[in-house]
Amino acid sequence: MEGKAIMRTRISLALWAILLILCAPESSYSKEQARMGYLQSDLHQLAAFVALDRGFYQAEGVDVTVAGIFKAGPEEMLAFASRSLDFGYVGEAPATVAAANKVADVKIVAQANLEGSAVVVRKDSGIRNLKDLVGKTVAVPGYATVQDFLFRRALSSNGMAPNSVNTIIIKPPEMIPALKTKQIDAFVAWEPYPAKAITSGEAEAVARSSDMWPRHPCCVLVVDTQFMNKNPELVKGIVRAHVKATKFIMENPEEAVKIGVKFTGMDAETVKLAMKNIMYECEPDVQGVMEYVTFLQGHGHLKINDPGEFVRSMIEKKFFEEVTQNR
Repeated sequence: MEGKAIMRTRISLALWAILLILCAPESSYSKEQARMGYLQSDLHQLAAFVALDRGFYQAEGVDVTVAGIFKAGPEEMLAFASRSLDFGYVGEAPATVAAANKVADVKIVAQANLEGSAVVVRKDSGIRNLKDLVGKTVAVPGYATVQDFLFRRALSSNGMAPNSVNTIIIKPPEMIPALKTKQIDAFVAWEPYPAKAITSGEAEAVARSSDMWPRHPCCVLVVDTQFMNKNPELVKGIVRAHVKATKFIMENPEEAVKIGVKFTGMDAETVKLAMKNIMYECEPDVQGVMEYVTFLQGHGHLKINDPGEFVRSMIEKKFFEEVTQNR
């Protein structure tokens, strides 16, 4: 008898557990998981910070796990290569290089920002413009990054040979200390690192993105192609959250500054200054990607036969178009 009573109790508990699951609010079990990556303290990717902070991903049924925070774009693309990320915010140039060279299989589904970089020098350096950098040492975040591309393009526009400047790689978090200790004469980085160098009182900008290439595309929202094909509705939710976050930045700049401070660890003055150098946009910039591809191929960074076909295959605009059509 005792054994039967125990069995009835177990069955009853099991039935209650099933009922609790069936009656639970849909939001408690319907969210699909997605692993996300972004660049460390990169205000270009403020939309990602806003979406995380304001719960926009959850509202779209996406349970986001931050699976990696990277110091530079090429590092993040290696994480995509190992299938450690499902989607992420990264510079357009490293994403393009990785996809073209078949290091990672990703698609651009939205733009994150335009512009947002600067060439910064010490105030006492005597450097007043880009031509004064001849023979100097300049740090970039990595070869084939947006900043490397932008700087090389600016040198060319000023009639300067690429080898007239000694270019070295330093990750942005280490750039300001290297500048202060005179290990380098200048650096090119994404915001808020240029702004922080300026608000510290030790540096000044000699060229900003708007001077070197007005409205140039910079960071993008990319997704792993396999993940995209298996989870189109999930990707649509991610893009919808991104669009909502971008709109939030434009309509609530003061709140956006607070979120920027929270995710970068920078002070409000620096974040405000940095955001003045950034344009937040969502629509993928096909022409901008084409210019990156042409430049990178000309410098031997890409292994592709038809640049136009590659760009068309890499940019997947349908999610952005579906999301914005219904707004």
